[in-house]
Amino acid sequence: MSFLPGVGKIKKQLGESGIDERILRRQEAMILSMTPFERRNPAVIKASRKRRIAGGSGATVQDVNKLLKQFQQMQTMMKRMRKAGGRVPPGMGMPPGAGLPPGAGLPPGPLSRR
Repeated sequence: MSFLPGVGKIKKQLGESGIDERILRRQEAMILSMTPFERRNPAVIKASRKRRIAGGSGATVQDVNKLLKQFQQMQTMMKRMRKAGGRVPPGMGMPPGAGLPPGAGLPPGPLSRR
């Protein structure tokens, strides 16, 4: 991963920021304990799902609530930034030109526009 453009810089910044690696691992465990549907639609995560996620990740329901709140706050901040100027700060998005090459989108079919 460190050989990908920008990943080495992000890793260095994380190391300098003093973020506890254990917190990131716990958050990753909670995310991996979610179903793909829950990851795409966090609004569907109610009390029983929170208990299941917490039990599956070795966390508490409060930790799951905290993760969901952080996600919501980040989502709100990104929407505001998009409306304010359409620019995402350096390191928060993909580097310029890092998108898919032309023609690498959807496969031919009813949804593609080829």
